Amino acid sequence: MTYPVIVMCFILIILTAMLIFIVPQFQSMYKSLGGQLPTPTKILIQVSNFVTHYFPFVLLAVIAIVWGIRRYITHTEQGRRQWDALKLRAPVFGPLAKKIALTRFAENLSALLRSGVPILESLEITKDTVGNVHYADTLSDAQVGVKGGEPIVGRLSKYDLYPPMVYHMVGVGEETGAVDEMLQKVADFFNKEVEAMVASLTSIMEPVLIMIMGVSVGAMVISLYMPMFKIDTLINQGSGGGGGG
Repeated sequence: MTYPVIVMCFILIILTAMLIFIVPQFQSMYKSLGGQLPTPTKILIQVSNFVTHYFPFVLLAVIAIVWGIRRYITHTEQGRRQWDALKLRAPVFGPLAKKIALTRFAENLSALLRSGVPILESLEITKDTVGNVHYADTLSDAQVGVKGGEPIVGRLSKYDLYPPMVYHMVGVGEETGAVDEMLQKVADFFNKEVEAMVASLTSIMEPVLIMIMGVSVGAMVISLYMPMFKIDTLINQGSGGGGGG
């Protein structure tokens, strides 16, 4: 996410600079000409006036909102749950977040079992490293089942968070006594899925971000120059208004 975040910050800096430094210059020119400005130009000038006069307050408000949201997510259980649920339901990044969590689950649990760590302790450690509280809940449920003599797959198969392939592989591993090997195969599969998905998203994201930048800056420039296409009308309106006065 580093590249898109940098580009979005760059876009915001460009738009803010235009609103503070460039739009007021055009506003002064159009004010001297008089006449009726197009609606997009009026809206742009109003936004520029607001940003110019209240920029420090807007910046402080944005910082306060971002800080508050981050604190709510990192310091409250409800915030963490809502954020993790949002990550799993996000249109584009949701499937990626699920595959990353599944990779961590399979890879960590496989390594722990291969190292001889008892199953309950392995589930406890994996629960803390899976990176999503909702997956951690399913592993807590699996711990309860294992304590009662159930297989791991008995609890995991109840949740939509796990594709059928995952609990089928785990079930085969439990039947054959090779859970760690089956989990490693699952981890390898989702690792490849994550790499392919990240590469695909990266290739799509670059033109989309360029398009967003072009549309944002282009819309602002067009709004600024729209009155230029009717400069004669503006001058006539301004002269007429002056004569009527």
